[in-house]
Amino acid sequence: MTRRLWIADRVSEGRAWLTGENAVHLARVLRARNGQHFDIAAEGVTRTGAIVSISDDLVEFELGPAVAGRRLPEVNVLISIYKFDRLEWAIEKLTELGVERILPVVSRRTEPHLAKAAEKRAERWRRIAREASQQSRRPAPPEIVEPAALAKAMQSVSGSRIVLSELEEQVSLKAALAECLAPITLALGPEGGWTPEEAEEFGKAGWKAASLGSTILRAETAAIAAVAVTMAEMSSQHSAVSIQP
Repeated sequence: MTRRLWIADRVSEGRAWLTGENAVHLARVLRARNGQHFDIAAEGVTRTGAIVSISDDLVEFELGPAVAGRRLPEVNVLISIYKFDRLEWAIEKLTELGVERILPVVSRRTEPHLAKAAEKRAERWRRIAREASQQSRRPAPPEIVEPAALAKAMQSVSGSRIVLSELEEQVSLKAALAECLAPITLALGPEGGWTPEEAEEFGKAGWKAASLGSTILRAETAAIAAVAVTMAEMSSQHSAVSIQP
């Protein structure tokens, strides 16, 4: 059985189907055959699946029992739009780390041509997230919402909210997380960081500012580092709570 997880394109009455590129990969590259078993994500649940029919563009599975998995803390990311190649790399890695939702935003330092092109790019970002989910064995990709203006997006999320800012010098991300409960949304800025005006807007909207340290990181590096720290801290908190008598 391959370690890769396949996200079903269609599910109905104990059956699941793969179409398009996934079906082609199974049929032509992996040369799968009837009776072979794979792990299939069906409507957000990972289950075993046995191939009952296969062609170049359609693979049908009979679904078996659910496969045990570990639920991650709910972490969402509000991320400023920057150069697409770097942003797409970040989306792939954030998906692998297990984020629940990605909110691309247009900030003051987003280049105008990127802001204009972002809406048409969103579907590509969803495809990247879906592929990364299968590779990392996630039963469902993160939701990637339509790009929006920062002012609108920062008001649209609830729960614990932390904005990572180079302007913050006192509170570390780890310290900020100690006072938070899931769900958590992290706001991550563009190349050059948030402007002072944007930092002030976050504060007025109730976001807590935090720092990743004195080292200046590239935007995509900061995103991955922040999510990795958050996942580790929130998982640790959850474990500590769950083992109490």
